[in-house]
Amino acid sequence: MTAIEFGYQLTNLEGKLSHFAMGLTSNKEDAKDLLQETMLKAYTYRNQFAECTNLQAWTYTIMRNIFINNYRRNIRHRTNLDNTNNLFFLNRNKEISNTAPDIIYSAQQLAQIIDNLQNEFKYPFKMLLEGYKYKEIADKLELNIGTVKSRIYFARQRLMKALSELN
Repeated sequence: MTAIEFGYQLTNLEGKLSHFAMGLTSNKEDAKDLLQETMLKAYTYRNQFAECTNLQAWTYTIMRNIFINNYRRNIRHRTNLDNTNNLFFLNRNKEISNTAPDIIYSAQQLAQIIDNLQNEFKYPFKMLLEGYKYKEIADKLELNIGTVKSRIYFARQRLMKALSELN
């Protein structure tokens, strides 16, 4: 198959590929980018396409693989590795959401609610907010790490309950 014939057949698949890209991404702009990248890669590697096979299936496979690779790359960039002794992986979005608690509630309200917690919950929770790791909190307060984790969990539960009662 010549490059012109290949290009013509690939162009005829553009509508179907666009629909498939939209199904994968659920975003018009991302679908356009995915389609463009797929068309480029298919044309670049056209010599690897075996004649008498299904061009549509081949391009769908290329598109699906590009989508999966991009998804994995995005996840990897949003994952931070915590190299401390307890080896926790932190997955957090680096963007600040418009619905962050400090926007909904004032810092003074949050601080007052935290200060109203019982001491056994308040101190580990405050230390966590200051950036201490669970192990450091456990060592500093001379507690078992499981106890620290449960106290922080219960502090969060009580904080959420108090915040819901404000509404």
